[in-house]
Amino acid sequence: MICAMGNPLIDTILSGTREDLQAIGAAAGSMNLVEYDQQQEVVSRCAVRLRLAGGSAANTIRAVRWIARHIDSDAGAHFLREHGLAASSPTARYVGAVGRDDDGVAFETLLREETVEPVLAITPVPTGSSAIVVTPDSERTMFTYLGACRELRRSHLPRFAGVTLFHTTGYMWDTPNQQEAADCATKRAREAGAKISLDVADSFVVDRYRDALRSWIPGRVDVLFANRQELYSLTDTQSDRTAMDAAASLAPLVVMKVGAEGCLVGGDRTGALLQADGIRVSPLDTTGAGDSFAGGFLYGLVCGWDLRDCAEFANRIAASVVTVEGCDYGQLSPELVFGS
Repeated sequence: MICAMGNPLIDTILSGTREDLQAIGAAAGSMNLVEYDQQQEVVSRCAVRLRLAGGSAANTIRAVRWIARHIDSDAGAHFLREHGLAASSPTARYVGAVGRDDDGVAFETLLREETVEPVLAITPVPTGSSAIVVTPDSERTMFTYLGACRELRRSHLPRFAGVTLFHTTGYMWDTPNQQEAADCATKRAREAGAKISLDVADSFVVDRYRDALRSWIPGRVDVLFANRQELYSLTDTQSDRTAMDAAASLAPLVVMKVGAEGCLVGGDRTGALLQADGIRVSPLDTTGAGDSFAGGFLYGLVCGWDLRDCAEFANRIAASVVTVEGCDYGQLSPELVFGS
């Protein structure tokens, strides 16, 4: 089983412009923590495109289960034969906190529909939400009201028996009790024999908690995901090579996501820096691209694929997700993801 823990959010995808972001006072591509009334000001400026369940860790675990459910399709079977790969169907669990409201019910329903076991603490605080402004260049800027997410505590954690991989994100550092829950979950998962995966998830998370993350990651995290900006910030470097070299002291396996360029994989496990080129597509919306990338990479790891196959497959599913609106796996087809 793969277990993920994060912030359960209902995403509202909006159409906006760089001028809108400038007027709001937000940097393009950033994740901004806001209160509910501030979030509604953003929504009022932009055109609503759709609403769907989201949150980084949830998007990642949903990707794992989408792959597992479709890998035995004709397109999936052909992909496996062509690349000489084996498949498995890991079960999945998601841990978080939601409100006693319609959004909380909707989030749980989606997880069940996508065959992810929900372990959701129900709180009197409204379910968290994120207003995601997508500009014409397909960049997404998030305005997140955490709401019930902030109520997650170590007392809400399930047992970790049978968990082989535990995944969480840097967003857990935004409140002390969430950080405590992430730390406790990591310890329990490791005691149960699981590997630990962390997606830094946002450069502003690194800016806020750089020292805490640098001291926490070593000895706890087996697989570290970050994009270029996040890894540069985490390691205080300004080039891919120096960032990857510095990050090798943090985790045995480091994966740097570089968008359309693909990814770099390094750390003690690789022996040398591995580069996997991205797949060129016409992006519609980059929401969830990095999350789905992590899901694809982790799926390959639990199947025992070599690191290049993991990286190339992660690039493949990320490239597919950016061609649809929102991180909506229901819009993906096996032919799109597994096809040539």
